[in-house]
Amino acid sequence: MSPVEALTRAERLRPGARVAVVAPSGPVPEERLAPGLDVLRGWGLEPVVAPHVLDTHPALRYLAGDDAARARDLTEAWCDPSVSAVLCARGGFGAQRMVDLVDWAAIRAAGPKAFVGYSDVTALHEALAVRAGFATLHGPMVAAATFLSDPATQESLRATLFEPDTVRTLGRGTGRPLVPGRPLVPGRARGVTLGGCVSLLAADLGTPHGRPSARGGLLLLEDVGEEPYRLDRILTQLLRSGWFDGVAGVALGSWEECGPYEDVRAVLADRLGGLGVPVVEEMGFGHGPTALTLPLGVPATLDTATCTLTLEVPALR
Repeated sequence: MSPVEALTRAERLRPGARVAVVAPSGPVPEERLAPGLDVLRGWGLEPVVAPHVLDTHPALRYLAGDDAARARDLTEAWCDPSVSAVLCARGGFGAQRMVDLVDWAAIRAAGPKAFVGYSDVTALHEALAVRAGFATLHGPMVAAATFLSDPATQESLRATLFEPDTVRTLGRGTGRPLVPGRPLVPGRARGVTLGGCVSLLAADLGTPHGRPSARGGLLLLEDVGEEPYRLDRILTQLLRSGWFDGVAGVALGSWEECGPYEDVRAVLADRLGGLGVPVVEEMGFGHGPTALTLPLGVPATLDTATCTLTLEVPALR
């Protein structure tokens, strides 16, 4: 299997840039979308809301409109030459249902753009990496409660979008914002960042365009609402499939609503400790009270002595 390779980065944003907001997964509460758009406007951006963002599927109420409409919104937003970035409104469920309906040839032809989201959006991060070769941003979503309420979350995304050179080192004691970080398995490793919500990574196994291996990668893993026994099953599936073979290192984010952290930590140590690679926990990304923005598809070094992830290049050009 080929190792994970560095991907093509998008350009950084400048004041006045138009950014599209899409809803590839769950329905978006209008009362949360509006203040999120105001934050973007406060940064000097011009947000453009895709046509179906506020839709709800007529039968499956956990989806923001039907699959084809959500896929069309993403394709059209990406292919609009006036749009500099595509930001997800929320996660939830449904990205896997629409990912094969996206016009990936058109997206490849349009070239890279800053793409931001996490949680269920992991399916799209993986698709953009595998089908288009584009680096993306694992970061907060416009209508997410954390983005609306946490200044550190907002600043991490703003700095990454506009001043990516200032956030080349992420982790403990590195400035904006501070995160605790602690080593689970000591060591130092270099690789290309990938990952996201671990249950979505496992769900991608065996699909036509799923990444066959994380070999050579620095894995960023987190999840929400998965009890320890389910996390054990998810990680065991990835181990049994060989997906973890050759991984360089692992950075762990938040595990909200997954049970007492000591129980979660025991599963992580048991399932990941045998990989023989550095593992750092509590790195401040994912579904926690602060959601740092981390690039996917960028070469970096993970160091458990300092509990930092240092990017070799900025997240955006």
